[in-house]
Formats: sequence, C-alpha cells, structure tokens
Amino acid sequence: MTNNDILRRIRYTFDLSDSKMIAIFGLADCEVTRAQISDWLKKDDDPAYQNCSDTQLATFLNGFIIEKRGKKDGDQPVPEKRLSNNIIFRKLRIALNLKDEDIFKIMDLADFSISKPELSALFRKAGHKHYRKCKDQILRKFLKGMQLKYRDNVEKRKEFEWQ
Repeated sequence: MTNNDILRRIRYTFDLSDSKMIAIFGLADCEVTRAQISDWLKKDDDPAYQNCSDTQLATFLNGFIIEKRGKKDGDQPVPEKRLSNNIIFRKLRIALNLKDEDIFKIMDLADFSISKPELSALFRKAGHKHYRKCKDQILRKFLKGMQLKYRDNVEKRKEFEWQ
C-alpha cells in the first residue's frame, strides 16, 4: 500500500476536510498547504499527483494521535523517516485507543480473522524473535474494518434519523 492510499482511506473513514487535515498536521508542528493535501489525495495516474513521504505520513499519524487522545507531556514524538505497516498499524491503534478485542472486532467486520499471537507479533519490536512483519493485506483489511466501524455506522445512523 502506498502512503497516499493510507492517507486517502483515513480521510474517508473519518470524513476529514482539507481544513481538518491541515489542523492535524499542525498538531504535530508541521505546516502543509491545501494544495499539498490535494496533490497527495489525487489518483495515482493524475498528472498533479504527489507522493506522500514516510515522514509526512508519520507526521500526520502523530497529529492524528494528538487529535484523538490529546497532547502528552514532554517532547513531541519525532516522525519516523522510514515507515513500515507495523508502525502505521501501531499508530492507528494508539490514536483510536484500541485493545486487542477491539482490533479482532474490526478485523471481523472486514471478514478477516487473526489470532491473538499473530496480533501481538505485529506489535513487537523489529528485533524480537516473535516479531512478524505486517503485510499489506492485513493493513488493508484493518483499514477496511475501520471504515465499516467508524464511517458506515455514522451513515446508517443518519438514515435512521430521517425515519
């Protein structure tokens, strides 16, 4: 998965406007323009498409954590220069304050099952003997489950309000 695709999916899932995305980057002490965000969100074949770097996505995810959980005491976390799916998954878990059971439910929404040992292996340090690399399929299913939990439920609630 590309960083741009992950950014698009998070934006869609949480219905983030350009202004909100700029504010989230701002929470992580990074200034971005509406044009930059627009270029990152374009389709891959669009001539104005710009690659979202690992550092830029890490900065956004750090801001997303602050948006959802509040600013922690002390220094701001430094955005990683190199992101892996494991780090992205961990940052989303932190931002949404998800426990293992919550992740299992989200994965079930996307018709994907993962065992407790497999899940814990994804969140271990890279040098640990039980560390497991998070493949694109797992991250993709997690993002799909997040969409079903956080976005589609909101749309269903809106439908019921009209009735």
